[in-house]
Amino acid sequence: MMKMNRPSQIGRRTFLKGTGVSLALPFMDSLGWAAGSKSAKPPVRLAFMYMPHGVIMDQFWPKSQDEFLNSPPPIIKSLQPIMDQCLMMKGISGVPIAPFNGAPHALELSTWLTGRLPDASSRGRINIAISADQIMANYVGAHTLLPSLELATMPQTWKENQAGLHEGYYNHCSYRSPTQPVPAEIDPRNVLNRLFGKRDKEGRVTQTSPLDRLMLDRVLGGARDLRRTLTKVDQQKLDEYLDSVRSVERRIGAIESRQQEAALEKNSIAPSKRHATDSAPIEIKIPEGDKRSEYMQVMCDLTVLAFQTDTTRVSTYIGSRPNGASYPELGFTNQHHSQTHYGTDQEKIRKVAAINKLNVDQYAYMVKKMHTLKEGEGTLLDNCIMMWGSGLENGNKHRRDNLPFILAGKGGGSLRTGQFLSNVKGNQGDLLTTLLSCVGVPLDRPIGIANKQIEAIKS
Repeated sequence: MMKMNRPSQIGRRTFLKGTGVSLALPFMDSLGWAAGSKSAKPPVRLAFMYMPHGVIMDQFWPKSQDEFLNSPPPIIKSLQPIMDQCLMMKGISGVPIAPFNGAPHALELSTWLTGRLPDASSRGRINIAISADQIMANYVGAHTLLPSLELATMPQTWKENQAGLHEGYYNHCSYRSPTQPVPAEIDPRNVLNRLFGKRDKEGRVTQTSPLDRLMLDRVLGGARDLRRTLTKVDQQKLDEYLDSVRSVERRIGAIESRQQEAALEKNSIAPSKRHATDSAPIEIKIPEGDKRSEYMQVMCDLTVLAFQTDTTRVSTYIGSRPNGASYPELGFTNQHHSQTHYGTDQEKIRKVAAINKLNVDQYAYMVKKMHTLKEGEGTLLDNCIMMWGSGLENGNKHRRDNLPFILAGKGGGSLRTGQFLSNVKGNQGDLLTTLLSCVGVPLDRPIGIANKQIEAIKS
């Protein structure tokens, strides 16, 4: 007979439920990892975060292992508090782009997770390769509500045909098959609906605003009952998790409110003169004038929540696509791409470095938060591999010999972090193949141009 004080063992994912809605919970030791198996390890997750146009190299790469850990260069300075959880390697080359030498930007994103070039005989249509994230999604996706999560900051609608290549190569990094790009979600509200919305028997989202105050009140009644059965450590974990859900909801609501006010003002309607019965402006989108860093942080938080609740184990986030992005919070409105052909112009170099730093800062924000969240015997970050990088070495000459990458997280013990490897010999495909090996995905062939695994980064 089971003792009354023994923690109950439940399935892989736990939900708070109330009046037809559900909210997935993080894993808790009190509840067990899997049915009857308290010793089972947490799952390993893999995420990719992208920035176009490369970096200002002398402000990105450390000069030594000591500098990496103790006084990192300006662009990666925000990672210093958790640099022991990070890994950098210098010497990873990108896919050679001949015969598409006139298409550096179409290929910097499309080759980033595929590790190979498009089919040269069919340039006008998508035909490249399944991407690394979707290879993993095919292997682990059946265990989670969402096989994978694809996010972006900007619409995937850029119209350009470099070297005759299909415009889709400009906008996508994830490919479900060689001919099927995976669209990314740019609206954080829609992401929330996918992660936490009310669903019918077929899994379709039927509740369009799942985290409003009333709904949280309903599920929190269940949280109070559950809380009594948890250890103090797991009670704290539950409280922190629910607080984070509320925080994301409040910040998304604030963004939407500012968008509505801006739309009203654009139409010469002062917010103070609105009537309660007036319809809200339609077609709410994140405007270019908003702080891009705030928008990116919301998307980063949604990635963390998706991993924390095991709603998915694979995520990609395109911080911005080639061309089009500007960062007015940095004090200038120049678009990213226009500044990357800097030559010897020190002002342009300063601006590109500032953009690089802002992007790495958002990545640092995400992984530092993951490092504070307990999971199993360690942290959420311990059970993830979070990769930040770019598809070009730098935008000035479109070089691809030494692509910038940062890894964070130990991948469930598979990665040896806290090291800077200054002379790694490998290519983009080698790195992707190695990462999939680290997260336990069996491969019947290397990814793209890979010919080996990078053993120096593995534990």
